Amino acid sequence: MEKRKLGTSGLEVSALGLGCMGMSFGYGPPADNQEMIDLMRNAVEQGITFFDTAEVYGPYTNETLVGEALAPFKGEVVIATKFGFRIQDGKQTGVNSRPDNIRAVAEASLKRLKIEAIDLFYQHRVDPEVPIEDVAGMVKDLIQEGKVKHFGLSEAGAHTIRRAHAVQPVTALQSEYSLWTRNPEADILPTLEELGIGFIPFSPLGKGFLTGKMDEHTTFATTDFRNILPRFTQEALKANQALIDLLASVAAAKKATPAQIALAWLLAKKSWIVPIPGTTKMQRLTENNGAALIELTPDDLLEIENASSLIKVLGARYPEHIEKMTGL
Repeated sequence: MEKRKLGTSGLEVSALGLGCMGMSFGYGPPADNQEMIDLMRNAVEQGITFFDTAEVYGPYTNETLVGEALAPFKGEVVIATKFGFRIQDGKQTGVNSRPDNIRAVAEASLKRLKIEAIDLFYQHRVDPEVPIEDVAGMVKDLIQEGKVKHFGLSEAGAHTIRRAHAVQPVTALQSEYSLWTRNPEADILPTLEELGIGFIPFSPLGKGFLTGKMDEHTTFATTDFRNILPRFTQEALKANQALIDLLASVAAAKKATPAQIALAWLLAKKSWIVPIPGTTKMQRLTENNGAALIELTPDDLLEIENASSLIKVLGARYPEHIEKMTGL
């Protein structure tokens, strides 16, 4: 698989990464550990060198899983993890980016991941109680101590990115971006391009919707967080099928799948964009990785742009109390 550099930082990763959250958290019961270890190791064999986790996934269990799976590949892969949530009694109970907590999370994550330095350490969500300069300063200290290599932000706004970047260069921003979540296009992408920061779209397949495998009759496990998302109501799933029809049309012409076109669209946007689709299935891993081989021409991109501009996505991406935690 081709490699991409995240902005001007020099950090080089595979053009597609692997989001590991769903293996342990968020999308129903955790998957079988050994199967997920096999999947991650197979991802390395397929050319994936970029893996995404966080302490809050589980909590803690996903980092441990990723650490075990990737232990044989030290020096060959890039592992990104995150700090910034308050965790009490095994549950996320708010944000916490106080410098002492950032240091504690880094120390614990290093042990769970079985590594000497965190390749990319993101602030998971902006903490309104802690100046971003204090956050960046703490990560700068960790970088100087050799415990962290690169600093990242997640779901931060343009002003926050600039303030952080002035203290410690930001290597990458991770935010939701896909054909049905295009918020970053207005302010975020131009800011990243100006500052030389890479972009990591999470949920590049719309939390599974853009695979084309869902309809209004789709149901989710009781522990699947999509149950509370406005875009996954029966009404929204039915209305938003127009996007799938568009992807399917382009996919047919390219002998590809809707998921592959959704990922190829992101890859074609900028050379410093690296999507991180997640999966727990080996065949989906191979399917997703096939997107890196698909070339969308300017005409293809124009067709997608024109057709998608006529489609109004129904439903907010998150309930209001969760959306408030983003800086976009």
